Amino acid sequence: MSFFPNSKINSRTRYQPNLVSLMTLCANNYLLFLKIQADKTQLNQQRHFFINDHLAYVVIVNEVTRYTSLITFEQKLVKHSVADQKSAEMKTFSNSFHPRMSIRLYHDARMAEVISSQDIFQVKPRYDYPNKNMHQQDEKQQINQFLNEWLHLCLEHGQVKLTLQN
Repeated sequence: MSFFPNSKINSRTRYQPNLVSLMTLCANNYLLFLKIQADKTQLNQQRHFFINDHLAYVVIVNEVTRYTSLITFEQKLVKHSVADQKSAEMKTFSNSFHPRMSIRLYHDARMAEVISSQDIFQVKPRYDYPNKNMHQQDEKQQINQFLNEWLHLCLEHGQVKLTLQN
């Protein structure tokens, strides 16, 4: 009960996910994954994208079925030898935090969806706010957008070490 009889404190509108936007984003991410994977999604395959001297992204294919693939996409800091005399902050940071996502590729629907990220093991389309884990209402949209930015970064600035065959 409110102290103000005409107030609309509890009548906030509930967040509704924009499904068209989310589905478009997932379809775009699928196409970007096809470019990154170079149409090779074999079990346990790994691709490394080196952004600069300290930052790399690793794409690992964990599972391949007829209609889906499960991929882990994570950010890693490239560790240098002690002889490189890197700063202590870099060494400390390299052991602390590296973002990681699990992505399900739906080949029949041509979509890629983030199914887990960091401490979220099942990303819901909508969260009530506030909640005990302090997830945003549109957490699923934001995580898939973050994946999209990672994919663009790898495609635009990533370098892949390839072995040439004679």
